[in-house]
Amino acid sequence: MQRKGETVEIVVLLLLFLPLFIIMWFANRADRFRLSDTNDTGTVWAVFCYLSLVMLHLLVLGMVSLLSLLTSLAASTPIPAGMPGPQIDAAMLEGLNQAKVVVMVTTLAGLIVLLPFVRRLIALLIPIDSSSRVHAAALSLSALIFAYLMATVAIGLDNIAKWNEAAPRSTAGTVSSIWAQDILLTLLALVGVGWLARRRFGDALQRLGIVKPSFRQLGLGVGIGLAMVVVAQVVEQLLYAAGIPLDPHVEKVTEQVIGPLFSSVPGILTLGMAAALGEESLFRGALQPRFGIFFTSVLFSFIHSNYGLSISTLIVFLLGLVLGWIRRRHNTVTSMAVHATYNITLGVLTQFMR
Repeated sequence: MQRKGETVEIVVLLLLFLPLFIIMWFANRADRFRLSDTNDTGTVWAVFCYLSLVMLHLLVLGMVSLLSLLTSLAASTPIPAGMPGPQIDAAMLEGLNQAKVVVMVTTLAGLIVLLPFVRRLIALLIPIDSSSRVHAAALSLSALIFAYLMATVAIGLDNIAKWNEAAPRSTAGTVSSIWAQDILLTLLALVGVGWLARRRFGDALQRLGIVKPSFRQLGLGVGIGLAMVVVAQVVEQLLYAAGIPLDPHVEKVTEQVIGPLFSSVPGILTLGMAAALGEESLFRGALQPRFGIFFTSVLFSFIHSNYGLSISTLIVFLLGLVLGWIRRRHNTVTSMAVHATYNITLGVLTQFMR
């Protein structure tokens, strides 16, 4: 039964990522022909890309609206004693309604950036090519990250914690799903920069900054990763001393989401190595050269929705800035070393503190 659940979770991840792969492949095909003598063909691929983006945003909006409707209907039918699942209350309903509004706003934003004059304005702030369909698609999909975080905040981490309690996860299930997710993120980064559409595999790796590092760079990555752990712990203690403790709901949801990883060596290694591979390939490798360090770090912090909007989000943002600087100064593999060292060290400390 447990293995079946893991398989279902991985299949769901594949289905969630499939539209993203298709959209970015369309966008890269459009840019390939835009830059050649067959611009008409590029326009056709661009139409496919933009229509796919519109459909994806509307699908997300429809799913959130349907979830809100079903939850409203279920609220009138209390869950019988002994059945799994949280009791739906007014706070949950209000949170879902707010999430629906948030998704509507971000859907609109994700569609507006497809307009050329809007991208020309954005290009004044970040180093994108306003005529690039790849950059247009990346901007549009970035709106989903904002929607993801803001919907989480609207629903409330306390309510999410109640839902997680109804469906606890095993260590094995968490390890397999995280590796699947981060491998898919890496593949998305490769496809996003043109692999299978306009770049060979080696060229795509080069564009992502995934190159052979020197021993000095790896050592630097490990050293900075350890230093960032110290800095994060000092910041937390200073905030606690100033009367700004960590949000207990953040700690609870984080424990539910990745807590099982802390109970084993494979789990702790997964926490570091998988996240370093997937997140660094996508954020530092693919996005940062076009979105800049600041905006990429914002997206990086927002993707960690289990933190909501909290002190932990700020710490992740600061970590993102450091990782961005490492990527710019050296390469993405060095930033992977920093990220992996940081996460693994936190995992080890958490295991000893339990």
